[in-house]
Formats: sequence, structure tokens, C-alpha cells
Amino acid sequence: MTNRFASGNAALTLKVVGIILILSFLLDFLILLLPFQPTDRTWQINLATALVDRGIVPLVGIGMLFVGYWIDGVGDSDRPKPIDIRFPVLVLSSILGLFFLLIFPLHLNNVRQASAQNVEQIRQDASQAENQLQNQLSQFQAQISNEQGKAQLEQLRNQARNQFTELLKDEQTYQQALNNPQLPAEQKELLQRFKENPQELDTFIDQQTNPQALADQRIIQIRQRREEAEKQARDNAWKSGLRIGISSLLLSIGYMIIGWTGLRSLGALQGSKRKVAAR
Repeated sequence: MTNRFASGNAALTLKVVGIILILSFLLDFLILLLPFQPTDRTWQINLATALVDRGIVPLVGIGMLFVGYWIDGVGDSDRPKPIDIRFPVLVLSSILGLFFLLIFPLHLNNVRQASAQNVEQIRQDASQAENQLQNQLSQFQAQISNEQGKAQLEQLRNQARNQFTELLKDEQTYQQALNNPQLPAEQKELLQRFKENPQELDTFIDQQTNPQALADQRIIQIRQRREEAEKQARDNAWKSGLRIGISSLLLSIGYMIIGWTGLRSLGALQGSKRKVAAR
């Protein structure tokens, strides 16, 4: 008696948990559809990602549900049989298999197009930054083209040269700068180079006050950041497409095997029952 009660309770628990898992996925699916934007590629990518990440939930629910029915089948035959919902669940499994099979190529295509769009946007932003930099360079060169501008620029160079010279002459101040933990290592290295070779100070000041050299340096940085951003966009798209695509394909195979095999088995069982009843 105890074994019968335990097996019946276990079967009921498995079926209830399985149904809850299936219904929770369907509820999540309806919620994820809102707001409904089927023409938005980003919405499609996010929806596919969320559904594939949750795709294992109804698969586990279906497995638990059928284990519960199996326990009922090997249990007491005199016990009243509950409502059999295996057929609609198997139909749902087949539908989910086809659904995840469709997600596989659609998601890869969406990710590819989104990656190309992101790369193009990154290139446009970098090109716009370079154009702005060139405009600023032209304006600055126009300002220092006259005598007054040249005098101001030379004054700035002399001020910078005097500040560095005073710091390098005072040994105590120089050592304090080298021992300052807040001073970047690159600046400390420059100070040491200026101390060893004062001519490098003039070269450094000329480079830092040369608008064309500064613009070229900024352009190099912009292009490096552009290349890094493009690489990151492609890598993220590749990883997302590979992870979601393969997961979707595996889920599709699992659901279709369960659905089609189960429907075929139920058809055979129902056919056998009809033959027995006819006899």
C-alpha cells in the first residue's frame, strides 16, 4: 500500500512540475513578444537569444511529464487513470522543434547583418572624428599663420622649456617627481631622458606644439580604436551567432525526436488498443 501511494505521489509530482515548466516557458514566450516589433532586427536577435536560453525548460518539463506517465503505467492497473495530455504535449514538442529549427538560420542572418551595420557605424563615427580633427587643425594653423600667432606659440614653447629646465636643475624636486607614485611611468621615463640628454627636451616640446604632428598622432589613435571596435563587434557577433545557432539546432533536434517519435508510438499504441477492442 505504501509503495502504491509513493509511486502515485511521485508520478503526480513529476507531471505537475513538468506541466508548470512547460506553461512557464509559454508564458515567458508571450511576455517576450511584447512590445511586438517583428521588423526590428535588434528585437529579433534579443527574442531569439532569450528563447534559446530558456529552451531547455520545456524540454525538461516534457521529460518529467513522461516519466510521471511511465510510473503510472508500471503502477497499480486498478488505479483510475488521469487525463492523458501526452498527445498535445508531443504536438507542442514537434512545433517547438520546427520553431527552433527556423531560429537557427534567421538568427545567424540577423547577427551577420547587425554586425555589418555596427561595423559601418563605427567606420562612419571614426571618419567623422577625423574630419572634425582636420577642421580643427585647419583653424589652428590659420590662427598661427600670422606673426601674432607665431609669437604666442613660441611663448608657449619657452614657458614649457623653462618649467622643465627648472625641474631638472633642482635635484630635490627632480627626485620627488621620480618618487611620486601618482606620476605615470611614461612621464618619469621622459624626465630621465631629458636629464640625460637635454636636447631631447627641445625635440619633445617641438613635437608637442606641432599641430600637424599632434593631429597625425590623434588620427593614428582614432584608427586604432576603430580597428579595435570593429574586431570586438565582429567577435561578439560571431560568438552570439555560434552559441545561439548551435543551441537552437540542438534544441530543434531534441524536440523533433521527442515529438515525432512520441506521436508515432502513441499512434501504434492506439492502433493496438483498437485491435484488442475489436476482438
